[in-house]
Amino acid sequence: MNENPKGNYAEVNGLRMYYEIHGTGRPLILLHGAYMTIDLMGELVPSLAKARRVIAVELQGHGRTADIDRPLTYELMADDVAALIGHLGLEQADVFGYSMGGDVAFQVAIRHPEMVRKLVVASASYTSAGMHPELLEMIPTITSETFAGSPTEEAYLRTAPNPEGFPALVAKLKRLDIEPFAWPPENIRAIVAPTLLIIGDSDAIRLENAVELFRLLGGGVMGDLTGLPKSRLAVLPGTTHFVPPGSSVLERVDWLASMVGEFLDAPGPEVQGAEDG
Repeated sequence: MNENPKGNYAEVNGLRMYYEIHGTGRPLILLHGAYMTIDLMGELVPSLAKARRVIAVELQGHGRTADIDRPLTYELMADDVAALIGHLGLEQADVFGYSMGGDVAFQVAIRHPEMVRKLVVASASYTSAGMHPELLEMIPTITSETFAGSPTEEAYLRTAPNPEGFPALVAKLKRLDIEPFAWPPENIRAIVAPTLLIIGDSDAIRLENAVELFRLLGGGVMGDLTGLPKSRLAVLPGTTHFVPPGSSVLERVDWLASMVGEFLDAPGPEVQGAEDG
């Protein structure tokens, strides 16, 4: 047990995964972005926890979850999340992922569809080609020194079981980000869970790709004639991916809490045992 009374560890797939539980009610798994910790998700956690049980996770090699001898992949991290859902005795949960966590959330819905009631994905895509080309060009230049003195480095050094492991984490995340990927469109079309896509209008993901992804999920129709699709797309104005301070997706807490809460509470498939704990 961590000193934080809300924190605990689960032994999943050879990983000692750290998670925190905030609030009560229907469970929502919250997945952070690359290089992040739960703390760096900011006010989003307490805001969402006002109306539901937020289970905030630190993924492999991040924060209090020590790294293990395996690569970082979206698929393996998704299997870890599914194992955590099972460890907690939940038959289903809502899943909300941001950036890297959004890609992990997609893979949870693809690989373990029976476990996901509703899906929220912010600032992520099903293909590396969805990112702006200038970001793809910048990623190879990242080193651990890039984060020197930053809140990201501070959070890692403060929470990690092995503070000397930050350069290794950076190297693994660079490999993850540099390796091109494109999940088959049929895998996206087959996602059962109603999905809310969220993107900033100046995000790391291209707007064209977000619309393409929305169409794969059944969106982009004239709802007046066909009815509303089960999935939704939200484009946040004046919003970036992570910097500068005050303009990133995660800092649009009022918008996120409102739209995510309404989406998750809208009529849909019920979660068995969701109100326990």
